[in-house]
Amino acid sequence: MSAPPGTGDLDPLLAQFQLTDSGFPSGMYTLSHGLEGYVQLRITGPENLRELLTDLLYNAVGPADAAALVLAHRAVGEGDWERLVQVDRRLHAIKLSREQRAASARTGRQVLDTAVFAFPVPEAARLAELVAEKATPGNHAVVVGALYAGLGVPVAHAVAADLYAFAASWTAAAVRLGRTDFRRAQGLLREVRPDLARVARTALAAGDPRDLHGSVPLADVVSAAHERAEARLFAT
Repeated sequence: MSAPPGTGDLDPLLAQFQLTDSGFPSGMYTLSHGLEGYVQLRITGPENLRELLTDLLYNAVGPADAAALVLAHRAVGEGDWERLVQVDRRLHAIKLSREQRAASARTGRQVLDTAVFAFPVPEAARLAELVAEKATPGNHAVVVGALYAGLGVPVAHAVAADLYAFAASWTAAAVRLGRTDFRRAQGLLREVRPDLARVARTALAAGDPRDLHGSVPLADVVSAAHERAEARLFAT
């Protein structure tokens, strides 16, 4: 059955909604993206949540994960799987924290396992083969970038959606950790929208796997301490 006239272009958008929906079993709910470590060390509170979030966006998530998503999307669009593997390996290598590396690969593989059934596109199947063969680690950003490309989601929309999903996941963790409430969390998401747009534009300028980088030394130290914490609500 064909789509009604004028609605075919909505399919990529609806696929994007599905992939970023909180109900999609990506495992993101298990992650605080480092926030729990800051809370445990008592070096963050409601007053500096935006500062901490934007620091991660500009100095870690943007130049690393978001840029990797862009490069993976383009590589799949060009059918260059060797380049996608280069991007994935580079992203894995620049994640200095063991728990962050493990979480990125775990959630990426979980997304891919579900996507093979939810989105039966050849790009999902090909990437699943590479990950199963251990040719590539399958980091979350790379998996999502490849899926977006296969689903026909434009790269600018893909990176913006994934950055928003990260911010939403981070603020949800802040609520669960008692650093803010639901209403203020939504206010924070509104406030950082200009930052998300700027980070997305910068990520779209990435042209080579060697462009991937990240530098948030305090976050790395906090993550290392979180790995050894006696009790944890989140995996990161």
